[in-house]
Amino acid sequence: MRRFSKVLSMVMVLAMVLSLCACGASSGGSTGGSAGGTITVGVVNNPPSESGYREANVKDMEAVFSKENGYELKAFYSLKNDEQLQAAQGFITEGVDYLLISAAETTGWDEVLQSAKEAGIKVYLFDRMIDVDESLYEAAVVSDMAKEGETAVNWLLDQKLSEYNVIHIQGAMGSDAQIGRTGALDAQFAAGTMNKVVQQTATWDEAEAKKIVESVINSGEKFNVIYAENDGMAKGAVAALDEAGITHGVDGDVVVMGFDCNKWALRELLAGSWNYDGQCSPFQAQIISDLIKSGKAPSSKVIINEEKGFDAKTLTQGDIDTYGLGE
Repeated sequence: MRRFSKVLSMVMVLAMVLSLCACGASSGGSTGGSAGGTITVGVVNNPPSESGYREANVKDMEAVFSKENGYELKAFYSLKNDEQLQAAQGFITEGVDYLLISAAETTGWDEVLQSAKEAGIKVYLFDRMIDVDESLYEAAVVSDMAKEGETAVNWLLDQKLSEYNVIHIQGAMGSDAQIGRTGALDAQFAAGTMNKVVQQTATWDEAEAKKIVESVINSGEKFNVIYAENDGMAKGAVAALDEAGITHGVDGDVVVMGFDCNKWALRELLAGSWNYDGQCSPFQAQIISDLIKSGKAPSSKVIINEEKGFDAKTLTQGDIDTYGLGE
């Protein structure tokens, strides 16, 4: 009997040890927390130098996914899709709890996201959609880029110009922002309601946008609208107009349109130098953090940021204070 009691005691101790080991194991990506309660988040994003929008987006991510809020943030920045894909796979190999992606291009992500799913790592898309099955991500907190384009083009049609000769300066080709902001304008070109003077990418770059407009000016081709897919490129375009002595903005010869609503750009509208700016909200981090910490699946896979467009003739300083990005 004593021998049986001794064996029973040893079995109970062994069971307790195994139980403690199981409790102490890392929870991994499926439960959203590493040892010590810190949640590790891998963010694949475009670089803050891309635009004022992106700078605000990066700062927002850093502020929300901070050590103080219980996170360890690992971030990688690139405008190249292949580099982003490699970085995302690296985060998966590291074993982050969550993977957050703002993709440089909409395609090519199936294999990486499938790898994340198999590893138990939950994926959130932010800012931009990508072309994958929705089962491969938890939620997408994004702007409706197509609606941004439609809102801008509808505003342009409402100006009832006698003719529309458009210089179209595109963002990084294949990105959700470029595709969305291009779509509505392409429809007008196809319908013949607007004339495409030139349609060329400046990859979000101010200096490249300036070169595009300079080239058109030097060619002598007639134009009266500049549709630039972000504020930085609109700024470059306006610099070319100024150097050539071409008037623009309210009561000017050329309508100037941008996107993102940087404060400095909205001040250009308020001064009458530009005509239109489309809002694109960079603030998705808190929504994603709330979803992570709730531990529940979102009611909708796609969560759209509410956005609007601003007209120089109706914009107020209050709008700049409320909606403007940066300083």
